[in-house]
Amino acid sequence: MKILKVGIAGFGVVGKKRFHFIEENPNLKTVCVCDARFGENDFDQTADQVIQNKEIKTYHDYQKLFEQEINILFVCLPNFLAPEATIKGLNNGCHVFCEKPPGKDVKDIKDVIVVEKKYPKLKLKYGFNHRYHGSIEKAKEIIDSKFFGEIVGFRGLYGKSRIVPFSGGWRCERKYSGGGILLDQGIHMLDLLRYFCGDFEDVKSFISNKFWNHDVEDNAFAILKNKNGCIASIHSSATQWSHSFRLEITLEKGMLELSGILSGSKSYGEEKLKIIARNDDSIIGAHSEKIINYLDDHSWKNEVDEFAEIILNDKKVLSGNSADALGVMKMVYDIYFSDKEWRENFNIENPN
Repeated sequence: MKILKVGIAGFGVVGKKRFHFIEENPNLKTVCVCDARFGENDFDQTADQVIQNKEIKTYHDYQKLFEQEINILFVCLPNFLAPEATIKGLNNGCHVFCEKPPGKDVKDIKDVIVVEKKYPKLKLKYGFNHRYHGSIEKAKEIIDSKFFGEIVGFRGLYGKSRIVPFSGGWRCERKYSGGGILLDQGIHMLDLLRYFCGDFEDVKSFISNKFWNHDVEDNAFAILKNKNGCIASIHSSATQWSHSFRLEITLEKGMLELSGILSGSKSYGEEKLKIIARNDDSIIGAHSEKIINYLDDHSWKNEVDEFAEIILNDKKVLSGNSADALGVMKMVYDIYFSDKEWRENFNIENPN
């Protein structure tokens, strides 16, 4: 059995979660980990003990990881470090798995793609984890089957109650993050729109930072339209006091309602998919409804296992590749750019 040696850059909440499922995969072995907290007084001693028990090398600086022989680099770093770490990994002959957001802006992703093209045998994948949730996978299956016809439109809400997580404050500073709630969390919703329906060319938006008063947005409202006339409205919010994930997909002969998402915080409610069949003769709407509940989250494991299989069998990265990363980052910045006041206040350039 071939064993791929893994280095993890960034050992916060997401890095630890990736570590857990890397260790569960029989073809992967973590040999080194870095985090800016290592060696400092506030280091997580519990996590440190786990690493020491497995004889894993620890570093303060991610660039030290390349002193070890590694085949894969998992990048779980803040936005301002993610693209440079991804490039460093590729240049050191590593396959790279990078968390979202893939960078601060569109240029970051374009810079990564330039380097990626130099190494056609290396695999680069981005962690758009929501694609691997059970409700999303089932919705994708139904949409692709055309059982309910083509997509008519979307209506989505993804919100939580603050921008700054308990783990630190870099997300509320534009020079480090590049954007606020839309880039940090709403990017998942935008990625799902692309996943289900492709790119959207026409964008109208209103962006606000009036509540938290950071130099990044705490609310983004947008309406998007693609070349086929499919329209999507989304709201990405950091003033959603009761956390919410909801995506309604209207099709010609029915509707899919995704609500709740299984997450570490357990604050978005039970993950459900409601499948609604249209009744042409009814004045009160639906002809039939079916609700599927999802009680277990296998998305993190499936995502890691898929990446290992892609590398071992020399397959193409079909989901979460660099084209997906570039496409969704353009969507984010199309929304920023569309609001004239926001564009002028923060010198947002046209991403196209």
